[in-house]
This record gives sequence, structure tokens and C-alpha cells, in this order.
Amino acid sequence: MSKDHREELTIREVTRENWRAALRLGVHPDQQRFIADVVPIAALALAKAYIRPRGLLWLPYAFYANTEMIGFTELAFEPDSSESYWIFHFFIDVPYQGQGYGKQALLLFLDFLKQQHPLCRSISLAVHPENVRAQRLYTSVGFQPTGDDLDGEPIYQFVVSRSERTLLT
Repeated sequence: MSKDHREELTIREVTRENWRAALRLGVHPDQQRFIADVVPIAALALAKAYIRPRGLLWLPYAFYANTEMIGFTELAFEPDSSESYWIFHFFIDVPYQGQGYGKQALLLFLDFLKQQHPLCRSISLAVHPENVRAQRLYTSVGFQPTGDDLDGEPIYQFVVSRSERTLLT
């Protein structure tokens, strides 16, 4: 990465104003099976926000580099819980991959969770067993494998530390 992207990355909820842009985001065809069975990926995430599988609240978010939407993720959680927080469909759009945005977006999202969901003590995600790049990314910021799986995918968990001011400083 030739420059520090932290200053220009922001996160915004996907709303009626930006949902169409989210539908244009995607990954390389060989990465698709790691993220979702449906194209566009955001269509599945938006459906989950409406349907609420597993009884969780699903909130889709987009990552922006300045004014350009460059990535996507979805938070699923049980309101008023401290342990039932999940990240789904985390990805960076194809043209922006390989530039360091993935790690910065993940750190930004974890910091956002700490600020917006003060009850959250841990956040989990499931990673396709063949997605070694994602596994390395998640462990590099503090996620650890739990030994459990979700639909055949290993679960990784991040324990939220309240003693740090933010993850990005």
C-alpha cells in the first residue's frame, strides 16, 4: 500500500439514497463463493435486512473512499445482547482490491461497532475454509478461530477491548 487510506475511509449505512450503488459492487468471480451465493451480493444483504434470518437485526453498510463507494459489509446482531454480533458479506469492490482498503475498512468497522454498540463484547464471522487471504486479514486485526463452524465455515471471533480509545489510533 503506497499511502495511508485511514483518513479518507468512512462508513455509511446503506439507505434508500445509496442502495443502487451498493448493487454495483462485486468481487472477482473466483472470490464470489467466499462472499455469497447471489449476485449482486448487496441484494442478498438487503433481503436479509428485511427478512431478519435467525431473528437478528441486519444492517447493511458501505465503505467510502472520499465520495466513492468501495466496499460493503453487513452487521447482524441481537439487540441488547453483548455476544450476538456478526459480520457478514465483508468485501472490497474489485477495482479497489489489493490497495490496503480491506484491512482499513475492517478496522474502521470494528471501531464503529465499539462506538455505536457499547454493549458489544465480541463479534464473530464465518470464513470459507479455502479463503486463506480473508483468514489472514481477520487474524491480523485480532480475530481468532473458535473451533466452531457456521454452515461448514470456521467461526472467528474478535473480543472487544474497552480499554483502548479506538482501534485506529
